[in-house]
Amino acid sequence: MTKARFIQKEHSTLFIICSCLLFLTFSACQKKSNTSDASERVIARVYDKYLYATDIRNLVPKGVSKNDSLTIIRSYVQNWIQQQSVLKRAEDNLDDERKNVDKKLEEYRNSLITYIYESELILQKLDTSISNEDIEKYYNENQNNFQLKNNILQVLYFKLPKTAPKLPKVKGWFKSTNAKDRKQLEEYCYQFATDYYFNDEEWILFDDLLKKIPIKTYDQEQYLKNNRYIEIPDSSHIFFVNIKGFKIKESLSPLNFERENIWNLIINNRKLELIREMEKDAYQDALQKKEIENWIK
Repeated sequence: MTKARFIQKEHSTLFIICSCLLFLTFSACQKKSNTSDASERVIARVYDKYLYATDIRNLVPKGVSKNDSLTIIRSYVQNWIQQQSVLKRAEDNLDDERKNVDKKLEEYRNSLITYIYESELILQKLDTSISNEDIEKYYNENQNNFQLKNNILQVLYFKLPKTAPKLPKVKGWFKSTNAKDRKQLEEYCYQFATDYYFNDEEWILFDDLLKKIPIKTYDQEQYLKNNRYIEIPDSSHIFFVNIKGFKIKESLSPLNFERENIWNLIINNRKLELIREMEKDAYQDALQKKEIENWIK
């Protein structure tokens, strides 16, 4: 290709792109009769697929500079060309059965529309109010479904620097069952502990405690059965652990440990029931309107 022909081709390309930019800028102000030619302008082709100026009419946001607009358009066109090239390769190399996506698209469309409608139905009509009585009733009626898969425990623990003051007193508060001593221990830990946990009415996984406390054990069940007050020093800290209660895996999981899980189970059951009622109602409605015919009995 001569230099003159190359320059001529480059000018032609720039002319097409600039024309598209002008079309994007002024199309909203022009009458259809004045833009019909521009709207049919071809700006790219891959085999028998064509990209028209109308396809990128709303591509460039308002207020974008000419250079940025050019960058956006060039990027879009290049991506379109790449996609069409790959699509052509795929069509040429797949048999007709594999290329027939109409059925799959229809199935996907049906599933998507149904899902969106069910989601809106749940959003509008689902009763999310669940009382403690509801949770307890579900727990009592389904205890076979609440077997522990891990060891759990109720625990109080805290971590103190070895340089913390009044450590002998802390050890006394730690083992005391007196409410006043408990309050003093909490106030002390708020001030000096680098880590602490006093929510000892809640159940936690023993494995989660082991992530916090350097307890070494090869038999969790035996360890829980044989230990209550635990002190573990390392090079700079002392860990204090008070095991208030525990449950061994494969035993019945306590209600407090399952409360959130049961709430979710009840909600999911209500969702399923709501959908079943909708499906039944839709079927009966179509049947009553004589809009169902089934020739296979």
